[in-house]
This record gives sequence, C-alpha cells and structure tokens, in this order.
Amino acid sequence: MPGGTFWMGCQRCGMRDAEPVHLVSVHGFWMDRHPVTNAEFARFVAATGYVTVAERPLDPQEYPGATPAQLVAGSAVFTPPKRELPYLRYLDWWRFVPGANWRHPEGPRSSIDGRDAHPVVQIAYEDALAYARWAGKRLPTEAEYEFAARGGLDRKRYSWGDELKPGGRWPANIYQGRFPVRNTAEDGYVGTSPVAAFPPNGFGLYDMGGNVWQWTADWYRPDYYDSLARTSGPARDPQGPRAGYDPAEPRVPKRVIRGGSFLCSDQYCTRYLVGSRGKGDPVSGASNLGFRLVRSAP
Repeated sequence: MPGGTFWMGCQRCGMRDAEPVHLVSVHGFWMDRHPVTNAEFARFVAATGYVTVAERPLDPQEYPGATPAQLVAGSAVFTPPKRELPYLRYLDWWRFVPGANWRHPEGPRSSIDGRDAHPVVQIAYEDALAYARWAGKRLPTEAEYEFAARGGLDRKRYSWGDELKPGGRWPANIYQGRFPVRNTAEDGYVGTSPVAAFPPNGFGLYDMGGNVWQWTADWYRPDYYDSLARTSGPARDPQGPRAGYDPAEPRVPKRVIRGGSFLCSDQYCTRYLVGSRGKGDPVSGASNLGFRLVRSAP
C-alpha cells in the first residue's frame, strides 16, 4: 500500500496511553491481507521443525524455587468464570493451562482440526519473529499497523468507520453479551473466526479490528505518544521507544499488540477501537494472540 500521513491515536476514548492524537507519516509497505493462519503456520513448522515457546518446558534457572510440576509447557487460556463477578479483573478469567499451544489453543483436549483458516494463536513474540525470518518478512511497526488498519479512513473510531454496528450487522469478531461469563455470539463466533469471515477494510485487509490481537515490532510505553506529539511536523516512520515499560508490571517489559480480539467488549476492553493500543509480555502467548507480517516497499 502507498504510504501517507494520518492522525494516530484515539481521541476521547478514555485510554491515556493512546493520547494525545498526533500526526504520523509512514512510507509505503506491503502487508499480509490477514493474520497468519493455522495452515500457514503448520507449513512453517513442517519445513523448519520449529518448536514454539508454549511447547517448551520452563527453564528452572529462570524460575528458582519452582517445582517440576510448575515448569511444564503450556500457555494462557481464556476460562470464563462460572458466575458473574462484582468487579472485572483479568486474572479471574485467564488461566495457565499445561499443554496449551498453537496446536491445542484451549488446552490438550482441544485441537485446530477444521480451523485451517483461523488465525494461529498461542504465539509468543519470539515465535512471530521466527516465522517472519522464514517468510522473508517482518512484523509491522505500531504506526504501520494503525495506518493500515484505518484503510484510508482518518480520525475514525473503528477500522470500518464511526458506527460500531453499521446496518445492524457486526463488522468484526468481538464479544457480545455479559463479559466475561456469557458470550451470546451474535456475530456468529464464540472464539476465533476464519480470517475472511468479516468484510475487509478500505485497503482490502481482514481482521484489523477484532478476532485476535496481533504483535507489532514496537516496545510499549504508556507515555510514548507524548514524545511523538512534541515532534515538529509529522513523526516519520516512528519505531517505538528504545525499551519497554509498563507501570503495572515494571519488571516485565512489554511489546505493543494491536487490533483487539474476540474477547474485546464495550464492558471491559474496547481495544478494537482503531487508535487504541494493547500490551503483551513477549515471552507469552495467549488463546487470543496471533500476528501478521509486512514487507518494506522498494
């Protein structure tokens, strides 16, 4: 897609780390039309023998004092509470599940059979980089992701415009119902959906909002946009801060993730807003976290 200049960030959406809105200019680049699918990732694994982070036992040197039972391979899986909660706290619906990985996204009893066209999940940052090297591509910067997600619609709330449900139809795979206990699946899906299940945006790209979170190349800092806003003129091809910092977990540097997922709800996480941001621990995957790649234009 050709490059361009746009207003980056999320104005009046109640997310301090997505403010202030600021001008950004990016050069042209190519982007995958959809997130990497299970079938595509399976071809990579078959060709290389790659073992994902979630499939490797934890290193006891990195977790001193942990028992052998605590060092098993696995990953984070959304596990809805059995009753409504008087508060919303993410640790109440995320659980580390031994045996959860890209082949078994919800745990060892699950599989990806019949889900070839669904986005691969349970992908750590390292896994995404390994696939990118094999494919001859790279992860997008945060600025590239938002420019592409907007599809030419500048200063809109969503990648499809300003209306959440245009024409009475859900335009993306997000959460309906009472989060996190009851997903009514009005959009047709409780979990992930095939990557082309919903209409593309103005650049012909699928799942730029909803379905799965997607890794970007940038480190996360909640105050990074403040520095960009002080730039004279548009910030040109910003690459993110030099290091990650999350005040909620100061010892765990995070990477920016973008797009929201099938678990984003107007009751808790509205990060399907096109100018909003997420953050992820690079060494961890999750049952709603995948990626897509880009290639720089000549």
